[in-house]
Amino acid sequence: MPSTSARGQKPLDLLVLSMLFERPMHPYEMVQLAAKRHYDRLVKLRTTSIYHVVARLGERGLIAVHEVEREGNRPERTVYELTDAGRAAHRAALEALLADVPTEYPQLYLALAQAHELPLADAAALLRRRRAAMVDQLARVTALIEGADERGVPEVFRLDGGMRVATLTAQLAWLDDLLDRMDRHDIAWLDDVLRDQNHTNRLDGMYL
Repeated sequence: MPSTSARGQKPLDLLVLSMLFERPMHPYEMVQLAAKRHYDRLVKLRTTSIYHVVARLGERGLIAVHEVEREGNRPERTVYELTDAGRAAHRAALEALLADVPTEYPQLYLALAQAHELPLADAAALLRRRRAAMVDQLARVTALIEGADERGVPEVFRLDGGMRVATLTAQLAWLDDLLDRMDRHDIAWLDDVLRDQNHTNRLDGMYL
């Protein structure tokens, strides 16, 4: 997810709106729910960040106080709910996210575009390190999906996990093929390209 979501909503803003779409909650309940549902796979999460988002959304009129809970000697807890404006903002942002294709800049693409600037063996070793991390990530997401399936969680609540598994599986297959060709020197690396270009150091025109 990009740093700023559609229609001006930041990723964590949309996540808070989504939780309040379910029911009124106090911020700490949102923190607990976000941890329980592993929402850190979707956005960067910090406890204080959710409180800041709640304050900001309140200032914008997207959420409002539903009630203030008081239990014995425990501190008061303010429960928030979506306003009509909040529901409209939530829907507009979600519709745009589902339909639009924003320009994103994954670090992996940048790394691959510049990989030729390293010796082939070094680039291959680093890609193998990345591959190992991707395999671990795939295993974690797969385990989350399997656990949800065992608990009877309907697929509709974990569509992002299915997409992530498909994406990681495809990326790993592509990366394995690349590493295999690198090991067999079946891909022209920078020295080979420069040699073929009559020993010139200019790489003009060498781009997509």
